Amino acid sequence: MCGIIGYIGEKKASDFLIEGLKRLEYRGYDSCGIATADSGKLSLRRVSGRVGFLEEAVEKKPINGAVGIAHTRWATHGIPSEDNAHPHTDCAGEIVLVHNGIIENYAELKEKLLVAGHKFKSETDTEVVIHLIEDKIKSSNPPFSTSEVENGGFESVFFAAFKKAIADIEGSFALAVIWSKCPDIILSARLHSPLVVGIGKDENFVASDVSAFLKFTRKVVFLEDGEIALVRKNSIEYFDFAGKAIEKNSVDIKWDSSMAEKGGYKHFMLKEIHEQAESVENTIRGRLLPLEKDILKKEIGLDFKDIKSLSHVQIVACGTAYHAGLVAKYIFENFKIPTYVDFASEFSDRSKIIDKNTFLIAISQSGETADTLCAVREAKESGAKVLAITNTVGSSLTREADYVFYTHCGPEIGVASTKAFLGQLSAIYVLAIHFAVMLNKISYIEAEKYVKELIKIPRFVKELLSRSDEIKKVADKYSDYEHFLFISRYVNFPIALEGALKIKEIAYVHAEGYAAGEMKHGPIAIIEKNMPVICIATNSKVIKLLAGNIEEAMARGAKIIAIVDEESKKHIKASEIIEVPKTLEMLSPLLNTIPLQIFAYYIALNKKCDIDKPRNLAKSVTVR
Repeated sequence: MCGIIGYIGEKKASDFLIEGLKRLEYRGYDSCGIATADSGKLSLRRVSGRVGFLEEAVEKKPINGAVGIAHTRWATHGIPSEDNAHPHTDCAGEIVLVHNGIIENYAELKEKLLVAGHKFKSETDTEVVIHLIEDKIKSSNPPFSTSEVENGGFESVFFAAFKKAIADIEGSFALAVIWSKCPDIILSARLHSPLVVGIGKDENFVASDVSAFLKFTRKVVFLEDGEIALVRKNSIEYFDFAGKAIEKNSVDIKWDSSMAEKGGYKHFMLKEIHEQAESVENTIRGRLLPLEKDILKKEIGLDFKDIKSLSHVQIVACGTAYHAGLVAKYIFENFKIPTYVDFASEFSDRSKIIDKNTFLIAISQSGETADTLCAVREAKESGAKVLAITNTVGSSLTREADYVFYTHCGPEIGVASTKAFLGQLSAIYVLAIHFAVMLNKISYIEAEKYVKELIKIPRFVKELLSRSDEIKKVADKYSDYEHFLFISRYVNFPIALEGALKIKEIAYVHAEGYAAGEMKHGPIAIIEKNMPVICIATNSKVIKLLAGNIEEAMARGAKIIAIVDEESKKHIKASEIIEVPKTLEMLSPLLNTIPLQIFAYYIALNKKCDIDKPRNLAKSVTVR
C-alpha cells in the first residue's frame, strides 16, 4: 500500500516528483524516496518519515535530471527505515525501481538471486524485482554490449528484461523503473495494483492515481491488469505482458486539483465532513426518478433481468464500507429482499454458497481494496453478477464488476472515511428503492415516499453541519476520557459501530459499538461512574426499548450523550443532547453518522492527534 509517481520531460523532474508525493501521502507515509537519471548517472535520496523530510533533503542536496521516479511507503515487508524506503537499486546502482503491492514469491526469488551473487540492502520484498531485472539484463541472449548504444539496443534489452522479470513475479504490483543506460524511457506495469499514465505536452507521468499529477494534466490512461506502458517524454506505447502492442484510449478527468486542497479547514477530514451535503446530492442526482428499470440502465448499465432473477443480495466490504453494508442489510430487508453481509477478508467460505442467482454488491471507496477484489473474483467464478459501489473512476473494482455505481464524492484525502461513507449509504438507498419497485416488493406510491424524503437529506445535512459548534462543545467536555461505549438498535446499530471506529481511528481511544439490546449480555459490566455512553436514539419503532437501555446505563453511573430528533427527545433522558433533523427511520443513518464524525474529530483535535494521517493506517488497503 504505497504511492508511486514517475516523470519524464524537459524540466527538472524532482520538482514534479516531490509535488506528486505530497498528493500521494495518504497512501502511505512511513518513508519515502526519489531517484533521477542525468548524464548516464542515477541520483537517489531516501528518508524515513514523511515527504517533508525528503523535500528538505533534496533542498540541501539538489538532484538533476529530467526523468525520475518517487515513492511514499506503507510498510508491508521490513520496518519503516531509510534502507527499506523506495526507490531500490540493483547491485551496480544503474537501475532503480518503485513498487506498490506485494511480491508473494519474493523469498524463493531472493534465494535464487543470492546464489547468483546479488547483494541485497533491504528487508523488502520489492528489492527482488530490481535484482531480477538486473539478472535478466545480464543473461540477455545475445548478451548486450556497449556497442548496442549506437543502434538503440539498450531500450530493447531493457524492455525484454523487464518483461521477463514480471513474468517471474507472483503477487500484486504497480512498477515504475528507469535505467541510467536508457534514460529516455520509464517502464511501468501493473497487476492487481492501481497505475495510471498522465499525458502532458513534452512531458508524461505515471502514478498510483491521478491526484499525483492532476495539477499538470487532466488527460489520463488507466492501465489494466497485465499491461505495460513504455513512457517517453513525447510518446507512450502500451503492451500486454507478452510484449504485444495494444491500443489504449485516454480520458479527461473532470475534477481539478483544487478539490484536493483543504479549502481553509484545519484538516482534510473536517473539510470532507462539511462536503457531505454535496456528496449525498451528487450521488442521488439523476438516479432516483423515474422509478423504473430504464433509469438504472441509463445511469449504471444495470440490466433488469439480473435483478429479477436474484435470490438474495450478498454484500462484501471492509472497514467503514462494511458498516455501510450492514446498514444496507436493514434497508434491503425492510423491502423484503434477503441480504447477507460479510467482511471481504472473511468471505472465502461464504463464496461456496454463491451461485448465478446471487447479486453481489462490493463496496470500496478506492476500488482497490485487495480483500474486496479477491471476494469479487471468487463470487464471479461462482456465476454471481457483481455491482460495485465506489468513488474512484478507473479503479480495479470498476473493471472487475459487471455494473458500477459511482458515488461522485470527489477525492477523499483524510484516511478516516467520512463523505465517502455517506456517498456509499446514499447509493445503497437508491439501489434498494429501485430494486424494491422492480421486484414488486413495495408500491410505486410507497417508493415515492422514500424518494421525496431522500431528496431532502442534503438540506438536512447542511442544517446539521451549521450546528457543528454545539457538537464541539460536547466533545470538549469528554476529550480526556479514554473509554467510550456507542449503542443503538435496528438500522442505527451499524452507525454505533461506525462511531466507535471513527474515535478509535483518529483519537486513539478505546471505544466499543454494540446493539443496545446486547448490553445486558456482557458490555454492561464495563460501565462505571461517569463513563460516556453515546446513544443514537432518533425516532424508531424500538425507541421505548432503547430508552430502557439508556436507563440501565444511567443506573450504573454512565454519562449519556444522546443523538435525538424532535420526536424521540420526548422519550430520552441524557446528560447531553445532540439534536438532528427528523426524517424517516430507514433514512436516519445518513444524518446520525455526522454528529459522531464531528465528535470524534474534536476529541482527536483536543488530543493533538494527527487527524488526516492516523498512525498505523493508510487510505487504501491494496494488500491482503
